[in-house]
Amino acid sequence: MITKLHSAGLRGVEAVEVEVEVSSPGRGIPRMTIVGLPDAAVRESAERVTSAVCASALPKDDGAITVNLAPADLKKEGPSFDLPIALAVVACAEGVTLSRAEDCQIIGELALDGSVRPVKGILSAAIEAKSRGRKRLLVPSENASEAAAVTGIEVFGVSGLRQAWDFLRGEKMLEPAVTGSLLHAGKDSYSVDLAEVQGQKHVKRALEIAAAGSHNLLMVGPPGTGKSMLAKRIPTILPGMTETESIEVTRVHSIAGQLVPGAGLLRSRPFRSPHHTISNAGLLGGGSNPGPGEISLAHNGVLFLDELPEFRRQTLEVLRQPLEDGAVTISRAAGTLTFPSKVLLVGSLNPCPCGYFGDPSRSCSCSLRQVEQYRHKISGPLLDRMDLHVEVPLVDFKQLSSRVPAEKSSKVRQRVRECREQQRNRFSESPGTRVNSEMSPEEVRCFCEMDPESSHLMEQAMTRLGLSARAYDRILKVARTVADLEGSERLLSEHLLEAIQFRSLDRKLMG
Repeated sequence: MITKLHSAGLRGVEAVEVEVEVSSPGRGIPRMTIVGLPDAAVRESAERVTSAVCASALPKDDGAITVNLAPADLKKEGPSFDLPIALAVVACAEGVTLSRAEDCQIIGELALDGSVRPVKGILSAAIEAKSRGRKRLLVPSENASEAAAVTGIEVFGVSGLRQAWDFLRGEKMLEPAVTGSLLHAGKDSYSVDLAEVQGQKHVKRALEIAAAGSHNLLMVGPPGTGKSMLAKRIPTILPGMTETESIEVTRVHSIAGQLVPGAGLLRSRPFRSPHHTISNAGLLGGGSNPGPGEISLAHNGVLFLDELPEFRRQTLEVLRQPLEDGAVTISRAAGTLTFPSKVLLVGSLNPCPCGYFGDPSRSCSCSLRQVEQYRHKISGPLLDRMDLHVEVPLVDFKQLSSRVPAEKSSKVRQRVRECREQQRNRFSESPGTRVNSEMSPEEVRCFCEMDPESSHLMEQAMTRLGLSARAYDRILKVARTVADLEGSERLLSEHLLEAIQFRSLDRKLMG
């Protein structure tokens, strides 16, 4: 007898439906053979399935059992096929057809005692099941709320193999899982606030512009000026995620195995701050079984690289293309995988190795050669991709001890939300553009038209600062965001001046 059930495997952030076929003729040497390009975790499924079936007091043929995972040319990874394999093995032994399984996708890892454990990538699997026209999804109970975020398909969570068997046989009823209500615009779930940072008014202005247009930001200043503190508060001024953004973020974190079981969709924008010792694969993604890196885990959020020159130059250079494309492409012999990487990149650095070059109150112990070598760890092409450069000075005693309340994140977030709404309306007919930083060259020419005064101002800046064509475009994009924050449809010279001042570090950093 041959039993067929439907499951799913992962390929990047996407899921691919996999058909689980089990043949059990009831004779031959007792063994279970799994074919269809299984990895080690899938091959070991035979032992887990055998033990789980016995522990659940369910029947199993004593002869040779063959398990085929189709399509045969797709590599199968992970333990998520345990549950459908076990159910198909029992169905073969019973000689029955599981009618409830015909339009059902089944995913889950089995423990030796027959209990079902959570697996990665359930949200992607639910999206794939819906696209295939499946009506039901049978998953581990701890993954049920995550899968239930996909509407139009019933999700049933099970905690054990026997429970799953009884449900598919129609002997037991289960209630479909539901997920919590999705995001509320303006919902503040952060434990930090921008008001906790005293002083640094011009830096906060740069943060607001960066958040409003999703512009990359570089902060330069000596130790102890609050660069990390400011960066960690950028998510608090970003608008809440839309349903689409929440699903995109949750899919990536689910595939990486970083979701808390039973948590459902992620609601807060991610903030990732990897250590400078991180590898290329850790930052970009990859590995033997390619998974998302830090830049993809920060998708629709903030990627903060503290002490930027301490990162290996090669590691920083791999960020250049993903920052432009908004996606990471990883090529292997078996195929090409793509992970999303639309991030707001924030970097910080000291002006020199000791941190006090140019400081009026402390002397620098670095030689000019050391300062030059330190600054040149950041390449020109990467610096070009940083839209805003802002110096973060030391805060004096008067500002630190001031009792005048600073502006709260909620007020800044309201202005950022209104600015983003303008951009959403502006780009309503451009599906690939959501914010000003993503404008194409054609859109820059259309929405960033300069008057003669502004054009002359831009020409002077290009000449004096030696700016590249990419920097030219980015200045116009930042100026467009400044104008949006001011509620201006036209791009005025004062908007352009503010954008240009945030490129003043080009000459200083590049010598």
